[in-house]
Amino acid sequence: MILVDAHCHLEPKDFPVIAEVIERARAAGVVHAVVVGLLQKPGDFGHALQAARAHPDFLTPTMGIHPHDAAAATPADWATLEKLVALPEVCAVGEAGLDFFYDHSPREVQAESLRRQCALARQVDKPLVVHVRDAHVECAAILKSEGMSRGMIHCFTGDPGAARRYLDLGFHLSISGVVTYKKSEALQAAVAFAPLERLLVETDAPYLSPVPHRGRWPNEPGWVAETAKKVAELKGMEADQAALACALNAKALLGLRFPSP
Repeated sequence: MILVDAHCHLEPKDFPVIAEVIERARAAGVVHAVVVGLLQKPGDFGHALQAARAHPDFLTPTMGIHPHDAAAATPADWATLEKLVALPEVCAVGEAGLDFFYDHSPREVQAESLRRQCALARQVDKPLVVHVRDAHVECAAILKSEGMSRGMIHCFTGDPGAARRYLDLGFHLSISGVVTYKKSEALQAAVAFAPLERLLVETDAPYLSPVPHRGRWPNEPGWVAETAKKVAELKGMEADQAALACALNAKALLGLRFPSP
C-alpha cells in the first residue's frame, strides 16, 4: 500500500523522537506526510518547519493560524506568517478556518483570520488548508467570496450537502479516522458521494485515532492505512487502489516530492 498522510501534527510534546514515528509510518506504506505548522503562542509557530527540514524526504510543512488561536495572533505574528508561507518548502497556508463548536476565538475574529489567510494563499499561489467545525455554510461562503478554488478541507466530517459545497468550489476533502467510527454515517455517505480524484486521507495525528486504534494516544501517520481501507470500502474498490489514488491527489494538490509508482 502506498500512502500519504495529508495532515498531521508532530510536535515534540507528543512525539519526542520523530525519526521513530517516521520509521513506523514507512513500514505501514506511508511515503510522505504533511506536517502542520501552527501558531502555538505569540512569536511561536511550533516545530513543523524544523521537523520537515530534518526529514525533507518524508515531511513537507504548512504554516498557518488555527481559528482557536485567531484572537491571540499579534501583528508581529501575521508578519512572521507572511514570511513563512513564502518559503519554498512550505506547501500550503493553514490550517485556517472556522470552529463554531468550541468558539475559542470570537467568530468575527475567526472569520477575519480566515480571510487574511485566503489572501496569503493567493499572494504566494499556494493551496489553503481549512479547518471547519459546525460552520460549513459560513466557511463555504467566505471561501467563495474570497475566490478560493484550491485547497483541502482537512478532517472533513460533513454530510454530502457540505461535501458538494466544497467540491463545487474546487476543494479537495481530506478524510480522517473519523470515517471509521460507527456513528459517522453522514460522513461515510459523503465519501461515497465524492469523486475519488478529490479525496485525500490523513490522520490529524496525534488526534482522532482510527478503528481499531480508537482510544489510543497518540495517533500517528502510520495509522492512515486504516482510513484508506475504509475509504476503499465505501468506494467499492481495493484498498491499494484507493490509497494510491489519494496519495497521488495529495502529491498533485500540494506539490509533494516523492517517487510516483
